[in-house]
Amino acid sequence: MRFTTAFKDLVLLVVVTIFVFILSYFFNVFVFLIELFQKYPKAITYIDEIITGFLTLSIGLSIFAWRRWRELKKETAERIKKQEELIRLTATQAEVEKIISKQLRSDMDQMKQDVREILHLLLNKHKGTA
Repeated sequence: MRFTTAFKDLVLLVVVTIFVFILSYFFNVFVFLIELFQKYPKAITYIDEIITGFLTLSIGLSIFAWRRWRELKKETAERIKKQEELIRLTATQAEVEKIISKQLRSDMDQMKQDVREILHLLLNKHKGTA
């Protein structure tokens, strides 16, 4: 079973998120925020705006990515359709060129035969008068 790139990216995102959570839980990676808020207690009043801003940004980026994905899917379908049409046209053109080539060869062979007959008649006529 093959997984799509999107599925692999989603799994990777979940794994990285869990990894960051574990790091921050066990190693207190974001302890500097606590120290910052303890040092400047008025700064904590802005935390709700920061969280709201990041939440809005993440939702907006998700919608942006989803819309780009839909556009890409639509464009890919159109390109595949045009590529199939181009392949069909190329095959038709090759078939037409093959038929034309065959007809030209046939016409050339007929012309050679006609030239030989004319030369043969001219030679016979020339021999008869000589």
